[in-house]
Amino acid sequence: MAGGVVGSMEVRRRATKPPRPGSNALNLKHLSVDFATATATTPQPPPSSDALSIPLYLTNALFFSLFFSVAYFLLTRWREKIRTSTPLHVLTFSEIAALVSLFASFIYLLGFFGIDFVNLFTRASNDAWDDDNDQFIIEEDRLRGPCAAADECPPINPIPIPIPILPPPTKVIDTTPILVPSSKDEDDDDEEIIKSVVAGTTPSYLLESKLGDCKRAASIRREALQRMTGKSLVGLPLNGFDYESILGQCCEMPVGYLQIPVGIAGPLSLDGREYSVPMATTEGCLVASTNRGCKAIKASGGAMSVLLKDGMTRAPVVRFGTARRAAELKFFLEDPLNFDTLAVLFNKSSRFARLQRIQCAIAGKNLYMRFTCSTGDAMGMNMVSKGVQNVIDFLQSDFPDMDVIGISGNFCSDKKPAAVNWIEGRGKSVVCEAIIKEEVVRKVLKTNVAALVELNMLKNLTGSAIAGALGGFNAQASNIVSAVFLATGQDPAQNVESSHCITMMEAVNDGKDLHVSVTMPSIEVGTVGGGTQLASQSACLNLLGVKGASKEAPGSNSRLLATIIAGSVLAGELSLMSAIASGQLVQSHMKYNRSSKDVTQAAS
Repeated sequence: MAGGVVGSMEVRRRATKPPRPGSNALNLKHLSVDFATATATTPQPPPSSDALSIPLYLTNALFFSLFFSVAYFLLTRWREKIRTSTPLHVLTFSEIAALVSLFASFIYLLGFFGIDFVNLFTRASNDAWDDDNDQFIIEEDRLRGPCAAADECPPINPIPIPIPILPPPTKVIDTTPILVPSSKDEDDDDEEIIKSVVAGTTPSYLLESKLGDCKRAASIRREALQRMTGKSLVGLPLNGFDYESILGQCCEMPVGYLQIPVGIAGPLSLDGREYSVPMATTEGCLVASTNRGCKAIKASGGAMSVLLKDGMTRAPVVRFGTARRAAELKFFLEDPLNFDTLAVLFNKSSRFARLQRIQCAIAGKNLYMRFTCSTGDAMGMNMVSKGVQNVIDFLQSDFPDMDVIGISGNFCSDKKPAAVNWIEGRGKSVVCEAIIKEEVVRKVLKTNVAALVELNMLKNLTGSAIAGALGGFNAQASNIVSAVFLATGQDPAQNVESSHCITMMEAVNDGKDLHVSVTMPSIEVGTVGGGTQLASQSACLNLLGVKGASKEAPGSNSRLLATIIAGSVLAGELSLMSAIASGQLVQSHMKYNRSSKDVTQAAS
């Protein structure tokens, strides 16, 4: 097209230039020859690769690789920042360089592949303009003679001049077949992979990295498992779950997901606000019972809560050659003069980690150091572990004979019933209370104040003491804690210490009303990280208004979630204790917690 346009412009210039006197025939002859030349030679547009100094495929490969590699790097970094609540606008040098590379490669790819797209529109308009202009110029030259007036020169018979008609640009269609793997081909590939997993030649845990498709990896692993065990997984859902969201953080080697119904209890009136509490459970009557307790609390003016402590713990264990040497480190760590230095080292692990205290215990020549720190809106186990590692690395220089046995020595104590958590607290320590009016106790809870007070003393206090309970001076705190934990993406194993609770009931206002409270010293929750980022759990957190990290007051979302859990436990305690006092417990469970399905037929 470029050559055709240049040729037509040359014809125009020669056609419009006035000929010299006496040379009309010669000029017309030359003009005819030029037109013949123009129509005979219509060079094709040069390929765009001719403008490059290196082969085209190398250039494209370079910029394609650069674009996708830096895009993957930035997405990985931003995902990590979201998980650790790091502001996205805080950039490192490598991230700035990646952004520059991303924009540079994008501009190249847009400019290279956008040429044909732009020419698609500009070519048609230019061709139309050229055709019209050629016809106008030729017609004008036919009417205009070589002299100024018609009577100054003899008449000349016009010679018909052929007007070149350029063919429309032909669109080159690439007829190379595009090989798209058919479903049959993919099924054959999956069958081969399944056989290799069953044979043990392909490790099951490598399927995600080898295939690059988490859903397909789960499907293949599921089928291989059924063949190896000879057991069917029919009934365990596979489709409808985002397996990408759990890769490398929530669950390894998935073969499906569980369905746990989520019920809503409430509204729970707490500290002047109302909350609809999501509870994931398969136990009948639990949501209904908690809902009745919420109703009683709201009818009595609501509940109030107080956050007593907020600090996650980690306790490494180290060993020395002698007990005296272990005691020297204990005194060093507990010396207030050394705390600021240790706190600076500890706090480097995170923007939200703030060392609060160090508590030590000795067993012979072994030293257990219990670090406590705030963790923002995260539950904080990883955060506090990083800080502890920083301190241990520092202590190693002053105590080279210190042998680090483990980053955790169970003096923390995590996911185990322990007196240290019951006494010292771990995570969020919360107390929640309410005064239930006598009329509400009688009409909503179907019992009386005196019966509740007596039952609480003999069951929750005396009975638990006889059983040797550790933090279990309650009726069903674990029920509510577990249900809310599952719904909001908390670690369900931490229900052990998070359910530590003592329920107190006392008659007030001349014995007419009931004062009820729950004290929970170790509620371990977070609103970022772990399972909180999964779609279902994130929706439940959003329902409570505590989703993600708080930008205005870091840590406030996780603290609010802890108080909501304590308020829900208060409601559950009220309702269950009332059902026991009134003799309604068995009837309620027989009515609402019994399945009418024929279990024998279902099993077959």
